[in-house]
Amino acid sequence: MRLMFSGQSLARKSGVTVGQNCRILTKDFGSEPFLITIGDNVTVSGDVKFINHDGAGWLARDDRGRKYSYRPISIGNDVFIGSGSILMPGVRIGHRVIVGAGSVVTKSIPDGCVVAGVPARYLGSYDDFINRIAQTWVSDQDMPSSGNYRDRVQAVVDMDFKPELDIP
Repeated sequence: MRLMFSGQSLARKSGVTVGQNCRILTKDFGSEPFLITIGDNVTVSGDVKFINHDGAGWLARDDRGRKYSYRPISIGNDVFIGSGSILMPGVRIGHRVIVGAGSVVTKSIPDGCVVAGVPARYLGSYDDFINRIAQTWVSDQDMPSSGNYRDRVQAVVDMDFKPELDIP
């Protein structure tokens, strides 16, 4: 019999410290999950990777043996980590932060930021982002209260595609 755990349960069983009201959609907590702390109201999207050590130190051997470097990862409250992001050893992600999909976080991120890229860089403030989407994105009240999930989404989907790339 195969046991299935929610991402939050799996994270806790692996040794991650997880706050309240979190959505954990990844299963990759690295080899030192006990060095990861996740605050309240956090979404960790699918395929996010937590890396708590620098494995390259394995190559630096001397008469005392291999070299190791372990560092924690800390995520504050009210944070969204986009799909496929990589969190490197020793990064602290502050409160009210959005990390865009596919980002590589190599440095700590202060409170109230939106970051994305490889490496992740500052794009704007959390408050500006929240204010912008409050005007244009669908809310709970806009969604039909009955029907299956697909029908409810189809009722509010924005059918406009993004503009094309500028090609010289």
